[in-house]
Order: sequence, then structure tokens, then C-alpha cells
Amino acid sequence: MTTIFSPFREITAAEYRRATEVTYLGTVYGTMSALKRMLPRNRGTVVQVGSALAFRGIPLQAPYCGAKHAVRGFTNSVRTELEHDGSDVHITLVELPAVNTPQFDHCRTRLPNQPQPVPPIYQPEVPARAIYWAAHHRRRDLYLGGSSVGVIVGNKLLPGLGDSYLARTGYDSQQTDERVDPNRPDNLFEPVPGDHGARGRFDEWSSDTSYQWWATTHRGALLAALGLAGAAYVALRK
Repeated sequence: MTTIFSPFREITAAEYRRATEVTYLGTVYGTMSALKRMLPRNRGTVVQVGSALAFRGIPLQAPYCGAKHAVRGFTNSVRTELEHDGSDVHITLVELPAVNTPQFDHCRTRLPNQPQPVPPIYQPEVPARAIYWAAHHRRRDLYLGGSSVGVIVGNKLLPGLGDSYLARTGYDSQQTDERVDPNRPDNLFEPVPGDHGARGRFDEWSSDTSYQWWATTHRGALLAALGLAGAAYVALRK
């Protein structure tokens, strides 16, 4: 993926096209390549890396939010075609929360201050484990992090309230207090030189675990435990 932190009115057509081609069409072309190999074998899983921002657009990230909305629509279309054909190839979406990656140092930005993910933030190892898990379990969609679930459910119930809240808070919550160099290199049209690893600068505020994800991947055990607890409660009441 690549993105631009900027009000929409300040983004050029070429910049918007590039961010969309990488983030959305990159997913499309990767899926094409995977299916060419999976369909003849009638097996395999395509794991799409989505985002909670596929459900809730936020200010300053129109290219990224638009691309992730498109990824979700595209994936749903392909999913129905696979089902129509009776294919055993599976396609799933993992919707991510804010992740502490180097993208915030490498994205193109027109903000006065350093871009940052909207808290709560997770270390990249958390979504890496979720994506690996999704490749080996046939779930339709997977939401990672309580914040993702809150955004998705909240947007379904009260989208107008979300508009007002983000209009008030969305600019400040995506910037630190540190001024940013307007001439810093970015990866919109070419990579930033060097190996920058998987983690960004927000280690201090990032979590290594997600209790929501644990609950999602252990829902059978949780339901069984709740059932036993309910049965025990009924027995004690007698």
C-alpha cells in the first residue's frame, strides 16, 4: 500500500491515481495471479489485507479509504463467483486496526506535523499472526482489534455521529506534536532507499496482543465455557 496524508483538495490527480493503483489495483492484480494457480488445483486461500477504514472513511486519507472500500467490494464479488462455480478456493478479508509500521515516515504528506495512526495501535506482529491464521481457517471475514469492531459496528448504527466526531477530532488524532520536514522522501512513486524493518516509531504506544482476536479465534471454546457456566448457575439455583 501507499497513501497520502492530505486534505482531498490538495491532492493532484496523478497522486490520487498512483495511491489507488498501488493499494487497490495491486490487490486486484495479486488476486488474479493467485487464482490462475489456485483454480486449476481447486484449492488454496487468498487472504486480502483490509482495514476498518473500508467501512468508515476518515479525513486526510481519502485515497487510502477509497481503495480499501474498493478492496472489500471487489473481494465480495469474487467470493460470489467462486461459490457459483463450486470452487474449493477460499477468499477471506482480514480487517486491520491501526498498525505501527514505517508507513507514517514514508507516506507523502502535506500535514504540518508528523502523521500517526489513530490509537489504539498494534505492533505489526499482531496482524501478521492474524493473516497467517486466516490462511489456514476458512472464515469469511475477520476483524482484528476491538477498535476495528467498534468502528464497523458504530458506523452501521450511527454514521452521522461518526461524521461529526471525525470532523472535530480526525485532524489532530492523525498528527503528533513533531513538525515534519515537507521535503522528506516518500514512497508514493518509488521506494524509499534502505531496509526500514516492519515497525515504525510508535513502539511506546503499541500493543503486542489483541484480546478481541483471541476471542475471535477461540469462539468455540468461549461458547462452551459460557454454556458450562450457565448450566452451573442453573444447577446452583435449584
